[in-house]
Amino acid sequence: MNVGRPLQFNPDKALGSAMQLFWNNGYESTSLQDLLTAMKLSKSSFYQAFKSKKQLFLNTILSYQALLVDDLLLQLKQADTGKAFIENLFSCVAEETVGVDARRGCLLMNTASEFAQTDDEIADLVSESLVKITAIFERAVVQAQQEGDISANKDAHDLAVYLLSNMSGLKNMVKAGADKETITSIVDTILLTLGDPSITQVTSKND
Repeated sequence: MNVGRPLQFNPDKALGSAMQLFWNNGYESTSLQDLLTAMKLSKSSFYQAFKSKKQLFLNTILSYQALLVDDLLLQLKQADTGKAFIENLFSCVAEETVGVDARRGCLLMNTASEFAQTDDEIADLVSESLVKITAIFERAVVQAQQEGDISANKDAHDLAVYLLSNMSGLKNMVKAGADKETITSIVDTILLTLGDPSITQVTSKND
C-alpha cells in the first residue's frame, strides 16, 4: 500500500531550525517562507511532515520542553547540592546579556507573552511546561532542605513557584536590555533569600 513518499530530510534537524527561528522572531513574525528557507524544505515537504505552521510551532514547544527538562534534570543530578543547582542556574542568567544568542529570552515565556492566553492549545502546552519546570525546582528545594541549606519551615512548592517567577522576570529583563551588572545584583538578592529565613517568608500550607 502506498503511504506517501519517504521524507528526504532529517525531521529533527528541520525542527531545530524552526525552533531557533521562532525563538528569535516569535510566531507571528515568522513567515512560512522564512521557515522553508531556514529548514531547507519545499512547501510540499513542509506540509507532508508538519501539516501546518501552527502544528510545527506546537512541535517546537514540545521539543523545547523536552530539551529543557532533560537539561535541568541533568544539571540537578550533577550539582554538588540542591542549593548549588539553584545558584548555578540563576548565575547563568547574567551571561545571557552577552553572546550570539543574547537577549532572546525564554521561548516558553516569549510564547506566553505573545499569545496572552488567546490560543488555548498553545497556552495549555506552555502551562504544562511550566508545571514540569516548577517540579524540578521543587525537587532542588526539597534536596536543599534535606541538606540543611534551606529552611525546612518554608513550603517547597511555594518556594519553587517563587524561583520560577523570579527566573521568568530576570529573563524578561535581559530581553528588555538590562545589563549584566544589574542582573547579577538581582540574582545575588534572590539567592540571599534562600539562605536567610528572615528575608523570604514562604508560609507553610500546614500552618
